[in-house]
Amino acid sequence: MNKQKAEEKASVKLLSGDNPQIAKGFGNEPVAAYIEAVPGWKQAIVREIDDTIVAAVPAVQKAVKWNTPLYGLDGTTWFASVHCFKNFVRLTFFRGTDLEPVPAGPSKVAGVRYHDVEEAAGLDRPLLTQWIRQASALPGEKM
Repeated sequence: MNKQKAEEKASVKLLSGDNPQIAKGFGNEPVAAYIEAVPGWKQAIVREIDDTIVAAVPAVQKAVKWNTPLYGLDGTTWFASVHCFKNFVRLTFFRGTDLEPVPAGPSKVAGVRYHDVEEAAGLDRPLLTQWIRQASALPGEKM
């Protein structure tokens, strides 16, 4: 990492759960800044999730809102998001109850399901790809 990137990363505030505080923005740049600011082992997980989404949905649109990367197809509605917590990275599917198999993590919000990735578990990339392709074919959530 060059000196400028190291200084930028050091200047990013980490919120609870080590989630980076990144300014709202649209496109790859704010999401890349978020990924770069994620600390420790979680950065590799978030980067792999982002890479998997891009590979599965080449036309994906990205944004950061509420310190959370969002993924969609039209730039106004979203099918998934990523967020860091202390002991895991959470991938949220906004219409997760419509996916097969349904992601295990329940939500208080109707239709939403979570997939939490802990350090030791890593990612099941084939399953993740399957979920992403299904989620991207569903109507997105306006946020």
